[in-house]
Amino acid sequence: MPAFVVIGAIMSGKASTLVASMLGLGVSVAVALTAAPHSFQLADAAVSLARGIWIGWVVVPYILGGVLFWQIAMRPDAALPAAGALPDVRAGRRLLFAACFLIGPFAEAATGFGVGIIGTMALVRRLQVGPVHLLVFSLLSQTMILWGAMGSGTIMAAALARTDPTTLAVHASVLVVAFNIAWLALYWRLADQAGFTAGWRERLREALWLGASLALVITATALLGPETAMLAAYGPMIALRYLVDERPNRRALGRMLRRMLPFGVLIGWLAATRLFAPLEGFLLAAGRLQPFAGTPAWAPLFHAGTWLVVAAILTGLLRGQARIFPTDVRAAWTTGRLAILSIFTFSAMAEILAGSGIATGLAQGLFLTLGRTAVVLMSVVSAVYGALANSSNAANGLFMAAQVNLAVEAGLHLAAAIALQHAAALSLNLVSPVRIAIACSLAGTPGREREAYRAMLPFALVTIALLLTAAILVVAWGAGR
Repeated sequence: MPAFVVIGAIMSGKASTLVASMLGLGVSVAVALTAAPHSFQLADAAVSLARGIWIGWVVVPYILGGVLFWQIAMRPDAALPAAGALPDVRAGRRLLFAACFLIGPFAEAATGFGVGIIGTMALVRRLQVGPVHLLVFSLLSQTMILWGAMGSGTIMAAALARTDPTTLAVHASVLVVAFNIAWLALYWRLADQAGFTAGWRERLREALWLGASLALVITATALLGPETAMLAAYGPMIALRYLVDERPNRRALGRMLRRMLPFGVLIGWLAATRLFAPLEGFLLAAGRLQPFAGTPAWAPLFHAGTWLVVAAILTGLLRGQARIFPTDVRAAWTTGRLAILSIFTFSAMAEILAGSGIATGLAQGLFLTLGRTAVVLMSVVSAVYGALANSSNAANGLFMAAQVNLAVEAGLHLAAAIALQHAAALSLNLVSPVRIAIACSLAGTPGREREAYRAMLPFALVTIALLLTAAILVVAWGAGR
């Protein structure tokens, strides 16, 4: 019933994700108190709600800090200069690739909430492509959503699955690599249609850039964790790409270095806090709080969200913009508040479903009825629901606990099943109705959502095909153990 209420509310078009999550939370509490598989009283519900709020709190600084830092560091324009004459076809093709697969995902990693769409669209506009192509290329900024919003979705998913976020991100990245390979092939077709044709030599070049970027971000994830991996990996890749493609003179290079200095300092500091053991140990121990067993600890001096806020304040002060800092804070809250409140409600709902035994009961029932096929079904439902809710947090909040229990019941490889669930929850974000509506609004093409859906359909279909293949492999692997 909680899942049906949330899905029905969103599909009705009359309730936002936040309202739907609040309805789902209310129903979850009512069902847990009256029909849970084991005794579940008001005191138990209060503990589960508190656990969910704590999990949400640990994620919130990534969101607010990321949005605030991006607003201040990138004022007033995008990462690469948008001035100058229109490039030729070859230069345009290279700018297009960098915007879609490097700069857009980097912006999305730092902030989330579709900010990558804004950065990508600002650059693609230079190329004077048609409105539908502008929409599709802008949506490709969402391809690295596993690391979006400083990895906050992955951190929350790991908390709900009672596992390590770094391990989860590394395992889920296998599917993200598969998605990106397929999406790159579709991008080649779209770029040719938009008039930016290229031979196989240029395509091989693009594949090598993407492959190197993916290898670097996965390595950075293993070393630094999911929250800082994209910044540490894609920051240098974007700088290198800029030098190779633009070949700037000394003056242009100086302007770019000054503009990117806040990112460089922040990335260097965050990397140092993860790589130097004495510093890491000190920051982890200072003020560390973990009020509930099995939930993430909060170490304020180690938390990347804390340093995002510090970096935002220092950047504003050094640029003489302290007087507008209150405005920036209000804008960051306006941008992130719905997502933040939704995270609290979905994580609380997930804890209610897990603590009351409902998630376990659902998993047992699905396994008894459908066997291991239930794992395949759950992954597809999670993908569709994640797209409808415009959030992997929503899908994981509803289904992660059940998927974990289902994997245990079916004797599957637990880490693989958790990674499958998380990858499924975020896989269709680039065709989310909310993100498509955002892209249409930014492009000044309201009412053309249907054309955008039609153009993005191949991306959705190939994603579902890869997801089904992965789910079948996970099930077959478990059956052969």
